[in-house]
Amino acid sequence: KNDRPEIDGLRALAVLSVIIYHGDLSLFGYKLLKGGFLGVDIFFVISGYLITNLILNEIKLKGKFSYLFFYERRARRLLPALFVVILTIIPVSFLLLLPSEFEEFSKSVLYTLGFGSNFYFYYSGLIYGAENGLLKPLLHTWSLSVEEQFYFIFPIITLFFLKFFKNKIIYIV
Repeated sequence: KNDRPEIDGLRALAVLSVIIYHGDLSLFGYKLLKGGFLGVDIFFVISGYLITNLILNEIKLKGKFSYLFFYERRARRLLPALFVVILTIIPVSFLLLLPSEFEEFSKSVLYTLGFGSNFYFYYSGLIYGAENGLLKPLLHTWSLSVEEQFYFIFPIITLFFLKFFKNKIIYIV
């Protein structure tokens, strides 16, 4: 549970900026948030802050950090919603996509489940926001994959620096 209203405010700002980008909203002929990644960037910063806080608090309270417990919490938070999205999209995609498109979609499902869809879509030559992206129902999972990769790597890096450079961590950061 988050008791930090400022973080909830930042989340609201992030969601709003994603909606503005995807809504292709303009003001006086000027496209708002044409870069489109502001909301995702805010989410990534919030995630980094919260994960760092979680790691440091666990070490402070228990004297150690449990990777298993950490990843179990991530899985309980993210996997149910991801499975619902994928299981909902599969039959719809089967009905609406051509066989070759459905084959590509099936690959994207596998990469999404392995939290590597960002690499899959990048190396497939797809450009986010391009018209051909409209036929990629899981394209939006690229950011989830980046976040999960961060969850995998960041605790290892953090614990390494805490173990070997604890007195100099403020300078490193």
